[in-house]
Amino acid sequence: MSTEHPPGTSSATPTGTRTATPTGTRTVTTAQGVVAGARHEGFAVFRGIPYAAPPARTGRFAAPQPHAPWQGVRDATAAGPTAPQAERNLGGIDMSPYFGPGWIPGEDYLTLDVWTPDRPAPASHSGVQDLDGRHAALPVMVFVHGGGFVAGSTRASLYDGTAFARGGVVLVTVNYRLGISGFLDLPGAPRNRGLLDVIAALRWVRENIAAFGGDPGLVTLFGQSAGATLTGAVIAAPESRRLVRRAIVQSGSGLGAFSPEQAARVTKAAADALGTAPRADAFAAVPEARLVEATARLGGIDLRTATAYDPLVGLSPFSVVADRQPADAVAAGAGGTGIDLLIGTNAEEGNLYLVPSGAHAASTAADVRAAAERSHPEPDLLVDTYRGALPGATPGELRSAVMGDALFGKGSWALADAHAERSSGATYSYRFDWRSGAFDGLLGATHTMELPFVFGLDPARLRGPGALLGPGSPPPDLAPRMHAAWIRFARTGDPGWARYDTRRRVTTVIDRRWTVHEDLRGDVRRAWMR
Repeated sequence: MSTEHPPGTSSATPTGTRTATPTGTRTVTTAQGVVAGARHEGFAVFRGIPYAAPPARTGRFAAPQPHAPWQGVRDATAAGPTAPQAERNLGGIDMSPYFGPGWIPGEDYLTLDVWTPDRPAPASHSGVQDLDGRHAALPVMVFVHGGGFVAGSTRASLYDGTAFARGGVVLVTVNYRLGISGFLDLPGAPRNRGLLDVIAALRWVRENIAAFGGDPGLVTLFGQSAGATLTGAVIAAPESRRLVRRAIVQSGSGLGAFSPEQAARVTKAAADALGTAPRADAFAAVPEARLVEATARLGGIDLRTATAYDPLVGLSPFSVVADRQPADAVAAGAGGTGIDLLIGTNAEEGNLYLVPSGAHAASTAADVRAAAERSHPEPDLLVDTYRGALPGATPGELRSAVMGDALFGKGSWALADAHAERSSGATYSYRFDWRSGAFDGLLGATHTMELPFVFGLDPARLRGPGALLGPGSPPPDLAPRMHAAWIRFARTGDPGWARYDTRRRVTTVIDRRWTVHEDLRGDVRRAWMR
């Protein structure tokens, strides 16, 4: 149930956003109590709504628990606290729109934000207007942020949901536990607590989103980077059948999980860094700030084993932990077999990790082979394949390509194939190719580059020296068109292009012109799948 109220006196928005000045408040009754969000021209925003109890009260290393009901009206007009996290820096590029403001302390950080059209309550769950003119329930999109499993929040300005709400979608963005609290595999604690948080948020959506105008039976879970890998893990889980109708995996990996053996190495390193026993009860006695500080010192752990490579190539000490990879689980028929899937990567994912730091320009042939050796049992074959696929490429370009596919390409191919083979839902594939002019054009179509276009943001907000989009201007129709495709997929299960299958492997390349390709980069894909 929602109610309109007279204009309020104050409001807060995520760091860096340009949401219009609030025109008042709107209240909605959830299962836990009433929340008051800020009304804007044509939409309303509710910030910091708890979907689970504060971990400080129920246990930092416990599974998420239901939040206690509250009395009166809870203020949801201002952004709330964020999960504990250390500052994350990727060199000479401003990534604050992506990572957000960092750690904003506060107990109630297992929260979500809801962006919804400001209109009368729905009459049904069809996603269209009824014959008598009453508004029906709308598609719901639930976004899971990236940040290497150690950083990020709903307060990041890239996740401004204005365009979604104005486009007739109820958008939900989710905070979850990060780093040691969220993903360290500890005896005496449930595994993958950050993933359990995302599933708890989806349960909250199923129970409450109708009151915000959304259809609980038409939920699209989407995420980017770590959030995309979490999305893949959700759809590989049996519980997804009740919670998710569609999924979008943006630069994630269906092969991105750590094995228990790899996770145990991280646990030992964390325990050694803290001087404590590798058990949940011992870690629970350590102050949160020390856990955050220790997280920043866990880089460089060698996670290669006799049976597995490090799926994150040393960029993060945390990931989902599983006995089998999400792509393998989907291939075996596990999870939500009827879920529609849209999955893709960016053309130059690895540039973000090399260009801003200067490592791209300084790369050598030895660096290229080292990247291949870290990720593949036949490194020379892999390097030769890339040299053939990218004639004339510099060592930096080759190193970036190998790194990007080790992180995101091979796992996305595996998940797309598994889903196309075993799921009754549709599979669609894309590659984002528009190149940023940042760093004299070297940044290119790198990791995170698609996000402002998916969210339909004004590119001017991300242009300038050291900014993600660089000094130039992207095509004016790119953000509206890409944003519309994501909404169309959420609404209908079809983004507007041909399906992917394991015979033709049709992929839509998104650039100034949108083109369709069969078995795009098939030689590289086959080398990884050996």
